[in-house]
Amino acid sequence: MSTDIGTGVGASVATGFEERLRAVARDHYHDRHPFNVRMHQGELTPDELRRWILNRFHYQRHIPVKDALVLAKLGTPRLRRMWLRRIEEHDGRADGEGGIERWLRLGEAAGLDRSELLSGERVLPGVRLAVDGYVNFCRLRSPLEAVAASLTELSAPGIMRTRIAAFERHYRWIDADGLAYFRSREAQGRQDSGEALGLVLDWARTEADHERAVAALAFKCDVLWSLLDAIDHGDRKERQ
Repeated sequence: MSTDIGTGVGASVATGFEERLRAVARDHYHDRHPFNVRMHQGELTPDELRRWILNRFHYQRHIPVKDALVLAKLGTPRLRRMWLRRIEEHDGRADGEGGIERWLRLGEAAGLDRSELLSGERVLPGVRLAVDGYVNFCRLRSPLEAVAASLTELSAPGIMRTRIAAFERHYRWIDADGLAYFRSREAQGRQDSGEALGLVLDWARTEADHERAVAALAFKCDVLWSLLDAIDHGDRKERQ
């Protein structure tokens, strides 16, 4: 399978393939998880919210790692330059920039020390397992599957808008500057998902390709759901 964008290939993709991808991203996205529902309804305690920020950071810090693995699979400079932007968005081009830095500032705004987030000592085992599973998926699977797995970003702008509104309404004890990560991801999610969707539609030329792409996206939805399962279970154990 070529890892460059062809011309006219998208027209040969079976009718309904894009709709299937969008349906998986919509219907299985983790915005429906009970923990996220509680978050957006303002029902989390400060300790629960801090636990989510700390554990979710373990996922955030591995995004550029999985993107580097995907980049290594891409066959042309044009595609590698396009994917490199994702790494720069999270790592920044200099110290003090990028999505990882913005997440550290969210943690600080919520009362966490950045050294605690960076140490990873309190990350739950289930969160580690989910993140390792996703990174290894991108390491071992085809370019089509690795890129298709990223299409959870199709739903990212919507959840970012909901989350910003929820934090501004229910968690006013967190400084507004701490929400910079969510604000940046609304636009970046649209760009990233548009590029990745274009690649998947171009590369998936057979019914077998369609099935692999849909399964990859479903797997990524399971990763995000499992991550929240681990956090929610940890919260419930401490509340007992």
